[in-house]
Amino acid sequence: MTLSILFIAACFLAFSNGANDNFKGVATLFGSGTTDYKKAINWATLTTLAGSIAAVFLAEELVKNFSGKGLVPQELIQTPVFAISIAMGAAITVYIATKIGMPISTTHSLVGALFGTGVIAVGSEFNFQKLGNTFLMPLIASPLIAAILSLVCYFILHSGRKICRITTEENEGAITTYQGNFLSLSIQKIVDFFHYISSGVVSFARGLNDTPKIVGLLLIIKVLDIQWSMIAIAVTMAIGGLAKAKKVGETMSKKITPMNAGQGLTANMITGLLVTTASIHGLPVSTTHVSVGAIFGIGTLTKKADLKTISKIVLSWVLTLPIAALLSGSLFLLLRMICY
Repeated sequence: MTLSILFIAACFLAFSNGANDNFKGVATLFGSGTTDYKKAINWATLTTLAGSIAAVFLAEELVKNFSGKGLVPQELIQTPVFAISIAMGAAITVYIATKIGMPISTTHSLVGALFGTGVIAVGSEFNFQKLGNTFLMPLIASPLIAAILSLVCYFILHSGRKICRITTEENEGAITTYQGNFLSLSIQKIVDFFHYISSGVVSFARGLNDTPKIVGLLLIIKVLDIQWSMIAIAVTMAIGGLAKAKKVGETMSKKITPMNAGQGLTANMITGLLVTTASIHGLPVSTTHVSVGAIFGIGTLTKKADLKTISKIVLSWVLTLPIAALLSGSLFLLLRMICY
């Protein structure tokens, strides 16, 4: 019975993750006016699913990290109540953020849930050093690195660009398009093509990085191996994105900073590079933090970043870990009383 509840809890977390995270890879496509919401979310779903499937072969280290291995004693990891508390605490945190349109990190929620449940369960036996080195440092550093890299990269590309830009007025304001041809192809179409590809790379990287984190909670279900667990989580994540991604998508696409296709392409290149590299090396970075950091870096250079929106997002990030820790720790206490 408890194993069934654990599987349902992990699927709820995957659904919430998809709702909050799936659109982030294509936020620049929608925000720059390159495509509409429906086409963007469909592209995100397809490429995220591909990343989730690739995680079966490339992201085994992340699965181990998010099972709790090394943070708490091994015998606790084998307890379904421990994993259920983590999954539910993180899922509720992400779902609440999704309802109010705040793009928070599922990774951050899981780290908070691991911390809250682990400390309640084993107290001083919890490995605080590994928590800091393996989990917190990449989460703190990644948005700063993304912001700096996107700012520098866009500055270099912008300075070296030799094509002309024209501005047209549309319903949503001024949109910069590109004039000219290269090898008989429209420059604008070339930029749009690579913008699509870069968005797909970000979504792929997100699936690659996020799927194994949730699957790590299912390691104690012996009847369901890692491969089938990843497929189940990937499908549920896709459903969550298709059903509930729009509110967070609006925040990511429209409220951080206005952007054009070239700016969106730059932000996506940085996000895809950082998240893919982190996934392969087992580093639990947040696609949310990296993506927001990259978009904010562009907005800083163009001086169009909405600091009020950024402040709200950063506040939600600060609150994510303690809220997830409190929820998961409380659930663990409750479930332990009921089950034992």
